[in-house]
Amino acid sequence: MNILGISCFYHDSASCLLRDSHILAAAQEERFSRKKHDPRFPVNAIAYCLEEGGISVQDLDYVVFYDKPILTFERLLLSYLSVAPKGLRSWLEAIPLWLGRKLHVPKVIQQEIGYEKEVLFTEHHEAHAASAFYPSPFEEAAILTVDGVGEWATASYGFGRANQICLLKELHFPDSVGLLYSAFTYFTGFRVNSGEYKLMGLAPYGVPRYKDLILSEIVDLKEDGSIRLNLRYFDFLGGLRMTNGRFSKLFKGPPRKPEANITQREMDLASSIQSVTEEIMLRMARQVYRETGLKNLCLAGGVALNCVANGRLLRESDFERIWIQPAAGDAGGAVGAALSAWHAYLGNSRPDPESTRTRRNPYLGPSFSNDTVKAFLEKNGYPFSELGPAERAGNIASMIAEGKIVGYMAGRMEFGPRALGARSILGDARSEDIQKVMNLKIKYRESFRPFAPSVLEEKAPDYFELNTPSPYMLLTANVKKERQLPQPSGTDIPMLERLKVKRSDIPAVTHLDYSARLQTVSAEDKGDYYDVISAVDKLTGCPVIVNTSFNVRGEPIVCTPEDAYRCFMRTEMDVLIMENCLLLKEDQPPWEEDRDWRETLELD
Repeated sequence: MNILGISCFYHDSASCLLRDSHILAAAQEERFSRKKHDPRFPVNAIAYCLEEGGISVQDLDYVVFYDKPILTFERLLLSYLSVAPKGLRSWLEAIPLWLGRKLHVPKVIQQEIGYEKEVLFTEHHEAHAASAFYPSPFEEAAILTVDGVGEWATASYGFGRANQICLLKELHFPDSVGLLYSAFTYFTGFRVNSGEYKLMGLAPYGVPRYKDLILSEIVDLKEDGSIRLNLRYFDFLGGLRMTNGRFSKLFKGPPRKPEANITQREMDLASSIQSVTEEIMLRMARQVYRETGLKNLCLAGGVALNCVANGRLLRESDFERIWIQPAAGDAGGAVGAALSAWHAYLGNSRPDPESTRTRRNPYLGPSFSNDTVKAFLEKNGYPFSELGPAERAGNIASMIAEGKIVGYMAGRMEFGPRALGARSILGDARSEDIQKVMNLKIKYRESFRPFAPSVLEEKAPDYFELNTPSPYMLLTANVKKERQLPQPSGTDIPMLERLKVKRSDIPAVTHLDYSARLQTVSAEDKGDYYDVISAVDKLTGCPVIVNTSFNVRGEPIVCTPEDAYRCFMRTEMDVLIMENCLLLKEDQPPWEEDRDWRETLELD
């Protein structure tokens, strides 16, 4: 049986193809459209999934949508009415989209892909819960989902057992952890639904001096983790902004303008809201444990991408094991919708979780054979050499050890927001300069942004305070104390000067607070990437490398050889690896474009 899951119309549209219990393919629309966080109907992602499955639309048994639009429309309508006439402008902007497409999902699906059979719907948080539990390694587990908002729910918890999921309680709009965090994302000058990672990365540069103020004025936090927002400070109910003048007065100034200098206020705000969010998540998790009594926890929803909070849950909650859906945001709803239909709606049993490691495989996107890559390079006259299987890993390792920055494209593209060694930019974790070089000359982004390490799974405990695999880069852990180096105290040191201070023997991946958002790599999960890191380890004695996504700021992660080559030539990367093909920057013809590419991308 073929089931297609779809998520779209809000942000990070995606599709997933499920055949019986096996996830054949999943991808976000942005990777094909080249529009970051593309919310449009995922016609390209669907086409890929069908091609990967070797089927046509007519071969689909069910299409499942990850949301119930009528409930979402009800929430929007009632929200606007509660603040009318204040919300008239945003309502007038939203209503044509709803009346035209969002309320008529079956009709849209028929028009876009020609599907004429039954369309099923899950609720938003049901899809999140299904995406977390069904692929997890647990026979039974507690489930916690936290995001901005679905239909009415902003968080939910319950449990999964065998092939069934039971959600026990929900937190409802407008009280939302995700919207609270996004409000501070907006106020500190970053883009909502995109810049939350930046806020998290900025937090270690500040101190949580506003935490008590947030908890006394902005949000009422209960012992069970439920919250109540003080709506006097927010404009998202009916306005086009997240915060209002009262919010600005409380924090002694207007929102930071995008691209303006980051001041100590923004650093301290980031630290404060990150600390509040972690406290909320810890209280929620403890409540879920008290009520379910289960030792395993599954996480999904956009807030589950906050890897710092996840690290604290692993260390400080009562749960023994935690599994996080690698595409925890809205994109993962496509996977959850398909799995929910197969198990909950159709009643099919769930395979033995311990034997279905492939269900947890994030490499679900397109791949391109070495012959396809060669044909592309030869057609365009791009000079390259071909690495043999025996020399491939060693040659790549040598270039990394020499300080070269390597674009790496191999195998199927990752599903989710993290590059995991299939569409990655790699560098030497021992370098003191590589963070600055990568941020300013490769990614063209803010200099404070940290980079993540990829480490051999079996050697991760030698470098990090972590005793569990982290294959999806969704957990943070501190660098081992014996590898840490002292730092100057005080927050009066300018940010750029603090960046220059060496913090450990792997400085390129050690954040200001000695933390790292790490990916553990096993031979079973990604053999070619494992071999590269192993070769680096043999050459340097260090089983850790820098791994950042293969893109520039404002651009989705690359998908095709064309995308990879274009990104390679637009930046100061030294080397490009596409499957077994090696390209050196100095050998390539001059790169020319009609206009500055930075003007073509909408900066996030």
